[in-house]
Formats: sequence, structure tokens, C-alpha cells
Amino acid sequence: MYLKKTTILCLLGVSALATSAHAGGWNRGEADTDILFEQGDYIARSGVTFVSPRRDYDKIRIGGVMVDGTDEDFSQNYWIPSLAAKIKLTDNVACALTYTQPFGADADYGPQAQMASLMAGGTGASHKDFVTNEYGATCDVNMEAGKGRVHVLGGVFMQDFEYTANSYAGDLHLEDNAAFGYRLGVAYDIPEYALRAQLMYRSKVEHDASDNGSFDWGAGAVNPLWGVQDAFGSGTLPQSIKLSLQSGVAPGWLVYGSVKWTDWSVMQSLDYSLGTPAPGVYVPREDVYNWQDGWTIQAGVGHAFNEKISGTVNVTWDKGVDTGADIYTDTWTIGTGVSVKAGPGELRFGGAVSYLTEGSQSVADDATYDATADADWAYAVSANYKIVF
Repeated sequence: MYLKKTTILCLLGVSALATSAHAGGWNRGEADTDILFEQGDYIARSGVTFVSPRRDYDKIRIGGVMVDGTDEDFSQNYWIPSLAAKIKLTDNVACALTYTQPFGADADYGPQAQMASLMAGGTGASHKDFVTNEYGATCDVNMEAGKGRVHVLGGVFMQDFEYTANSYAGDLHLEDNAAFGYRLGVAYDIPEYALRAQLMYRSKVEHDASDNGSFDWGAGAVNPLWGVQDAFGSGTLPQSIKLSLQSGVAPGWLVYGSVKWTDWSVMQSLDYSLGTPAPGVYVPREDVYNWQDGWTIQAGVGHAFNEKISGTVNVTWDKGVDTGADIYTDTWTIGTGVSVKAGPGELRFGGAVSYLTEGSQSVADDATYDATADADWAYAVSANYKIVF
């Protein structure tokens, strides 16, 4: 036996805290379905991650001239909440309720970027943000197989979507209160050796904001007398497949890794239409992305220092998804985490530093204006607490 049983559980928990400070595309949180593999009839875990992605423009084209960027960072800080609760129904069946924010983005554009957009025929956007909330239920049916158990996982989730864009033209708001998706997975584990292999699929989600959209022309400077009109928009957020592997390799030591594919190529554009005072007349618009599929690869090692304290370190590479319409480049992340058995439960906390490689966007590749970004850094800290009843 590689590890004592209590130490195994501690290592499994801390390896799950491995944090990516700046995931590809708009990826943020993942539903905490790993709680289904933890021992206990009733388990609850809650946590939060704070991310500070520091990205700005190094050069930007204004009126045909490429100048040095002087705006502050356009990427804004954000929080990722996570809640999970497991109930064991029988020896072979358990279910979990989960909540997180799987996708999101938040950007504030300074005077230079606004001017560059206006002079290139854009809207002069000063702010854009969107957020999604996922409420899920996932069950695990397992059976003995050799020294371990085979698990079949499946569940559904509801995801909402809210998008806001403020610009020289006016203020846009799009909202979809409920769209549905599902996840399916299979796994094999041998807890005695901290061994687990898992393949998990998460479906894409189609969002339609036809019933909850508005555009305030009065907030801008183009047609201020038009007031608030209807707006319509739709888009697709991607499916993904993740393969995760981990195993104890020596007393007190665990190695783990994962490969994740995300279908970001479905995100070619966000299409929307702005209502006008004329009945049935709308102004079509689109935010163009032209993204390619993303890949995220992680490898790490965990160590149990004693029965109460464990630690981990990992490295993550995330393939950039941009093709020139915006700047979402490759990132390299080093993350660390610590698990401490404290009070009636277990406290986990960690941090990560990401290196964002340089990149560029160009009008020739459907960007609103030309710009470049030097290599930048992003940071994240995370904490959660688990109680077993």
C-alpha cells in the first residue's frame, strides 16, 4: 500500500485545488464533481478564487498611425465562486449538487482604445462584460471491478448568461435566464493507491436573448433621442472533454495530470440586433472572435507531509484560441496548493502565477483596430473548506 487511507484523501483534495490563473478563451470555474469520489455519506464544500489578469496594449493604431499604448490594463479582476454538496444514496449511488461560474469576461477600455475603435468605424466601446452561472446535478453509479471500482457519471445543468456593453453608440444589455446542458463521464479508481482515471464530457450550450435584451441609445452620443429599444442576440458556448489521471507512486507522494479540449471554434461571433424607433427596423451588429479550439494540459505532484498537511505544485500550458481578431494567447501557469485538516473539516488554499505570451490583433483578421500586447502576468489565489457529516 502506497499511502495510509486518511493521507490519500488529503492528497486527492489538495490536487483538485490546482488553479489556472488565466484559462483559455472565457473559461473560468469547473463544477466540483470530484466531490463524488470523496468518502462520506454527506459532504459539503464551498470556496472562491480571485483572479487578476493583467493585460494591456503595447502598441495601438489610431487614425493610421501605430503609437505606444498608454491605457491601463483592459482585463479586469474577477471572482469565481464554487459550491458543492454530495449525498450518498446507497453503497453504489451518490449524487452532487454544484454551482460555479463556468464562463465570463470583463474588460474596461481606456481613451486610446475607444478612439482607435471610433476611427476604425467601431462603436467606441468603453466596457464589456459577461458572466454565466451554472447550477448542476450529477450522479455517480459505481460497481466493483478488480481491485477498484468503475464509475459511470451523468447529470444536467442550467446555465444563464448576461452580457453588457457600454459604448459611444449606447448601452447594450442581453440576458438569457435559462439554457440547459448535460455532462457524462466514466472513471476507474483504486482508493488504496490513490489511483483514478476519468473522462468527462460537458455539452455545449445555446443561448438566445430574444426576450431579455435592450439597447439604450440615449446613453450614447449617436442617436440620444431614440431612447431604450429592444435588442436581440444569440451565441453558443462550447462543449469540452477532459481526461484526468492520478496515482500514488511512493509513500506520501501522488502524481496527476489532465488534458482538456474545448470547442472554442464554435465562438466565431456574438450576433445581435438593435431596435430603432421605426417598427420592425433593426441595426445588425456582431462581435467577431473567429476562435480556434483550445487545449489545456496540466501535470503536477502532491506530497503528504503528515496526517494533517499536504501540498502540491503543478504546471499548466493553455493553447491560445485567437486567430487575430483579438488577443487570447498561450499561457503558462505555475500553481501551488496546501491542504490542512482544521476544525471539523479541511481547509485548502493555493495560488498561481501565469505568464501570458505576446500577441497581436489586426483589421485584416477581423479585429476592429490593430494592436499588439507584450508578454504579461496574471495572478490567482484560491481557498475552500470542506465538511463531512
